[in-house]
Formats: sequence, structure tokens, C-alpha cells
Amino acid sequence: MRDTITERCEAKGLRMTDQRRTIATVLEASDDHPDVEELYGRASGVDPRISIATVYRTVKLFEEAGIIDKLEFGDGRARYEDAERDHHDHLIDMNSGKVIEFVDPEIEALQEKIAEKLGYRLIGHRLELYGVPLKSGK
Repeated sequence: MRDTITERCEAKGLRMTDQRRTIATVLEASDDHPDVEELYGRASGVDPRISIATVYRTVKLFEEAGIIDKLEFGDGRARYEDAERDHHDHLIDMNSGKVIEFVDPEIEALQEKIAEKLGYRLIGHRLELYGVPLKSGK
């Protein structure tokens, strides 16, 4: 089983206060891509002593330690997800802001092929697609 965010923080020598543990637990439970304000709302629901400043400092610490990834989808909001999640790409609905995760083996193979064609071995990538819903009937 994969380590939790808290376990990975401890393994990297980060001091884990109760509030940091709460924020880590909230991040682990997220199946979306919360921004700091959303994390604050969820974490303060668990522990009302948590301030938004604590959430900002904690996500910065976790990001710098490589525990979480910062995602920016062009809407002015930095969002976060566990850096150890299985690989996936994102489709962002430009009307609603909804972020849809997907994995497509054909896209993965094409990216490998392009890198190889250009003389590279692909070691990682991040794909973000931006779109609007198709009109019904088209």
C-alpha cells in the first residue's frame, strides 16, 4: 500500500503538527483538485483552529517537499493534488471550471513516440486540455 501524505512528510523529516496532519488528511480524502480556500473550508470544518494562513504555509511546505503537486489551469486559482497519485491527464471545462481526469493509452503511446522521434526518452509529462461542451445534437 502507498504511504499516506503524513507518512511521506514524516519520512522527509517535516514536523507534523496536528493542524498539518488535518490538512494532509483532507488532501488525501480529496477526489477533486481543491484550491487553498477549499482546503481551508474542509480543514477548518475538522479543526476550527486552523487559519487560512496555516493552510497557505502548509501547502507551500508540502509542495516544496514534493508531497503534493500545484496545478494551474488558467483560472487564477492554484489547485493541489497528491503527487503520488497514479498518472492521469486533465480536461478543463472552460465554462464551469470542472476538471475531468482521464487516461488514454493512445495519447500516452503517441507522446512516447514523439519524444523518441525527437531523440528523447520521455521521463514525465503533464497534459491539460481546455474545452467547452459540445452543443447537443452536434
